[in-house]
Amino acid sequence: MSIELPDLTMNDEIRARQPFSALAAARAPQLAMRISAAPDAERVITTAPHDGSIVGDLPVSTREDVDEAFAVARQAQRAWAATPVRKRARVIARFHDLVLQRKNEILDLIQVENGKTRRDAFLEVADIALTARYYARTAPSLLKTRRRRGAFPVITHTTELRHPKGVVTVISPWNYPFSLAAGDTIPALLAGNAVVQKPDTQTALSALWAVDLMYEAGLPQGLWQIVVGPGRVLGDALMQGSDYMMFTGSTNSGKGIAGDAGEKLIGASLELGGKNAMVVLDDADLDKAAEGAVRACFSSTGQLCISIERLYVHRSVFDEFVKRFLRRVEDMQLGAVFDFSCDMGSLTSRSQLAAVAGHVDDAVAKGATVLAGGRARPDLGPLFYEPTVLAGVTSEMECYREETFGPLVSVYPFDSIDEAVRRANDTTYGLNASVWTRNGKRGRALAARLYAGTVNVNEAFAAAWGSVDAPMGGMGESGLGRRHGAEGLLKYTEAQTIAHQRVIGFRPPARMSYPLWAGALTAAFVVMKKAGMK
Repeated sequence: MSIELPDLTMNDEIRARQPFSALAAARAPQLAMRISAAPDAERVITTAPHDGSIVGDLPVSTREDVDEAFAVARQAQRAWAATPVRKRARVIARFHDLVLQRKNEILDLIQVENGKTRRDAFLEVADIALTARYYARTAPSLLKTRRRRGAFPVITHTTELRHPKGVVTVISPWNYPFSLAAGDTIPALLAGNAVVQKPDTQTALSALWAVDLMYEAGLPQGLWQIVVGPGRVLGDALMQGSDYMMFTGSTNSGKGIAGDAGEKLIGASLELGGKNAMVVLDDADLDKAAEGAVRACFSSTGQLCISIERLYVHRSVFDEFVKRFLRRVEDMQLGAVFDFSCDMGSLTSRSQLAAVAGHVDDAVAKGATVLAGGRARPDLGPLFYEPTVLAGVTSEMECYREETFGPLVSVYPFDSIDEAVRRANDTTYGLNASVWTRNGKRGRALAARLYAGTVNVNEAFAAAWGSVDAPMGGMGESGLGRRHGAEGLLKYTEAQTIAHQRVIGFRPPARMSYPLWAGALTAAFVVMKKAGMK
């Protein structure tokens, strides 16, 4: 049974005047009921980043609650795995429709919990619509039983089957609370799994809204369980109950999860940190590149794993590009409203504000120049920080190599393509990159030399992320595995090969000696190669 939510639809003018917490207050108590926790559980209060007002009063799960969530999910998963894939896909297709029909509800929740602008929140809605539609339509084909070439033509009948892993653990972050909560769960469910998810406590309501809508779309009860609490308390129980781990978060946490998954011999997919580079070539359209750089660096207040934190610009156009870029940065509108008028919102936590301010202060103290921004904006809210551009950043400064995860970018000139490639690749991370040029062939050739799981040509990050038929993920310390594409669904399955040998086997027929048998097979192999058989 789905939880009925009040209709709080309103026009943008009214919405813009409402306090964030007032719009979320009616949702929070009902959504919190979906958390797997005891009736007398401890409670945690979440607050709106833009002004500190109370948003949610959530029960905190214990290790025992996690164990119970896995037990419920595992029981429900058995019947779900036996459900035809096309029937599972119809649930996801209905979820797609409901998300679009009721987008204002989730846009409000994302904004109130995360602090980002409505423009950035809408990208999460668009992402889930793309992901749900893609997998609902492709899962039946990706999961169907396939004939494979047997050891011998005709007489070896070989098939490949795909079975669900069982119960998948999804640990989702606060920076894209709807997109990464639902986006990783959709293919896991379509593959026949159940899901136990631990969203970040700060943004749990956005994940809970997705769960509620999925049940409304027809998902059988018990298949998507939510637990809330600190990872240091729940982490062991989540690992012990899991048949597969899907984690998005910091590189340090990801390394620990990878080690634990290895000990348990289960699979893991990890999207971790990034120190992403954008390269502007000498033939780039500078206006488009400058506009793209604003989106690349400051979408979701820079709290985006695939955002750009390093800008490399050909020296011949460096001054002109920086001038056009700074003009756009200085024109950005900061604020917390429920319409689409603002360009950048608030940071989400005090720790992120401290990280951004710390990186800027460290760089300035060591000789960097602030070209734009460089200060907090308490007049707008407790966690606002201006979009900041630095020049003269050198290797002894913290922001040179460390991920800031906030509205901070450094600009550097370069003289040759080889230099740009070397400097862009001078990082332990390898998540995303961006290249700007009027020559598409030249841009793609440069992109292929960059050490990154995705590279966008004449776009910041949305082109690769939105290409959901292609894999998305990181190299190096940016992670393991991929989301999106066939791999984004098949990683949640176990492949099984069934080979049926007919007529003759792998021993010589009666009255044939082994030497003669070996000679006959050798001749057969030669003929098969000449015939072009694989």
